[in-house]
Amino acid sequence: MPTVTQPLNKKGDFLVDYEEKVFEDVKAKPGEKALVTFHTVAFEGSIGFVNMLQATRLLRKGFETSILLYGPGVTLGVQRGFPTLGDEAFPGHMNFNNQLTKFMAEGGKVYACRFALQALYGHGEPSLIEGIRPINPLDVLDLKLLHVRDDALIIDTWTV
Repeated sequence: MPTVTQPLNKKGDFLVDYEEKVFEDVKAKPGEKALVTFHTVAFEGSIGFVNMLQATRLLRKGFETSILLYGPGVTLGVQRGFPTLGDEAFPGHMNFNNQLTKFMAEGGKVYACRFALQALYGHGEPSLIEGIRPINPLDVLDLKLLHVRDDALIIDTWTV
């Protein structure tokens, strides 16, 4: 039977080379845009939060960056908290709210489909995090088409 003789990992150990960067650090050229769309439910997986971090990174790289919440994605943009709005019931509970607020504070734009907000999830515009712009359901496609026309980078976030 083999025995393990290597000592246990300890706090502060490096397990990977996190400093090596393989590719150049791409920055946006003047006027370049990015759109990150969200058709995913809050708390159903990590994809929504991870792509919010990607959107923030695109913004910091100089892209004029927008987020589109539509379908179940509008659930990422509603105010939450427990026992009252803004209270964090458990660590990470407010990740979506905090990340969207930070994204908008840094100059990003967030849009939410009014149809999904009301017809699908029973929320009104006052339920949205401050700064999110509600849009007509017909604007969902046009927002994406405008970004296509501008040769923008588009990241679509879906869950099945």
